[in-house]
Amino acid sequence: MGLQACLLGLFALILSGKCSYSPEPDQRRTLPPGWVSLGRADPEEELSLTFALRQQNLERLSELVQAVSDPNSPQYGKYLTLENVADLVRPSPLTLHMVQKWLLAAGAQKCHSVITQDFLTCWLSIRQAELLLPGAEFHHYVGGPTETHVVRSPRPYQLPQALAPHVDFVGGLHRFPPTSSLRQRPEPQVTGTVGLHLGVTPSVIRKRYNLTSQDVGSGTSNNSQACAQFLEQYFHDSDLAQFMRLFGGNFAHQASVTRVVGQQGRGRAGIEASLDVQYLMSAGANISTWVYSSPGDSGAGCWSVSGRHQFRPTFPASSPYVTTVGGTSFQEPFLITNEIVDYISGGGFSNVFPRPSYQEEAVAKFLSSSPHLPPSGYFNASGRAYPDVAALSDGYWVVSNRVPIPWVSGTSASTPVFGGLLSLINEHRILSGRPPLGFLNPRLYQQHGAGLFDVTHGCHASCLDEEVEGQGFCSGPGWDPVTGWGTPNFPALLKTLLNP
Repeated sequence: MGLQACLLGLFALILSGKCSYSPEPDQRRTLPPGWVSLGRADPEEELSLTFALRQQNLERLSELVQAVSDPNSPQYGKYLTLENVADLVRPSPLTLHMVQKWLLAAGAQKCHSVITQDFLTCWLSIRQAELLLPGAEFHHYVGGPTETHVVRSPRPYQLPQALAPHVDFVGGLHRFPPTSSLRQRPEPQVTGTVGLHLGVTPSVIRKRYNLTSQDVGSGTSNNSQACAQFLEQYFHDSDLAQFMRLFGGNFAHQASVTRVVGQQGRGRAGIEASLDVQYLMSAGANISTWVYSSPGDSGAGCWSVSGRHQFRPTFPASSPYVTTVGGTSFQEPFLITNEIVDYISGGGFSNVFPRPSYQEEAVAKFLSSSPHLPPSGYFNASGRAYPDVAALSDGYWVVSNRVPIPWVSGTSASTPVFGGLLSLINEHRILSGRPPLGFLNPRLYQQHGAGLFDVTHGCHASCLDEEVEGQGFCSGPGWDPVTGWGTPNFPALLKTLLNP
């Protein structure tokens, strides 16, 4: 009877809008550049919302993540299964019951959850959603390079105070699809013809990072790699096959993905999705590759590892549980030479996540020794610092919609390359009876970037004001917030990461 009265009280709060709280005090209220409002959404139109339910045992989960990721721990490599994680973090029975009854009373339908039961996605009418979330006001918007249509609320929402111990946030209201970091740059002008390459291809990457034709997957191990595509960005099998015909002739490779999980659209291929698949499968060559596909309009998957659902729908590069990849370019255009900072490479210090213990020593050393720091008011020196590593990000060839496209640039290019090389290292580990690497960062920082080329020249772009004058952080010896520990030297990196 007490629970029933509580639920009736909750529904009364929905109707009255009193005794409410804001689960996201930092809710964005400004429209991103390039987006236009098309007006209020029809009250009977349906939309899906995702409710993040309060997880349990997060401190214990954090301890376990650290233990299985630390080479000095006896638990190193003894990973939890998804079922183990679900048993640990699953919301309490009270949370599950309260939220489900609250949504049912509001008219939510077609709700589905995940194995950990900490995310619940439901369909509601606009009218029901605005009643459920006081303050929300849904509008249609269009924007982005592909004229994406989304429904969002420009106003902050609130929840009944009684749900404060049970709901962390509601996804699908405010965040717009992020702008791709990819750019197509003009062709550099150079003189002379000796030793030139005509843009970054798999052969250029393999030569720069010292891979031989033998550095490919065996095709026999229980090893796989994956990437994800969102925002109605899809790759095409025909583009991948053409890319491998053009650029994969000197190493063993697979010309098709093993499996697509989710909806694979039939529209035009997206250049970012094409690049991810083509360079993951050419760097991590001859390894089984899966693609996770979602037509949804959130920027990236919400993968909660620790913290209170801190991996919100725009999976941030600054998360302490992500190995973040910065960008470099060749010091001499068209020559496979040493690398310098690609000025569009991201990097810096998070305003959301505190600095994790694994990088304390490296970051403190950088802050105390760098001769070129922005003014202290421009960055949060105690925040999680990134990137952790880097790879070439300038001047890639990509095949999209059956057209070879040159000079594609951005850290969206460097990330699948580094990921593919780690897949090759996992191949060696699995074949020698060891577990895959798992979360790399604690080991990476303990080994002080062993197996990586240290990038020591260049700065990334920053604010164009009188004090900073466009110069951000600069690279230097050791770790820096522009290229991390550096770019891969594959034979040395393999030797460093193969044991234990």
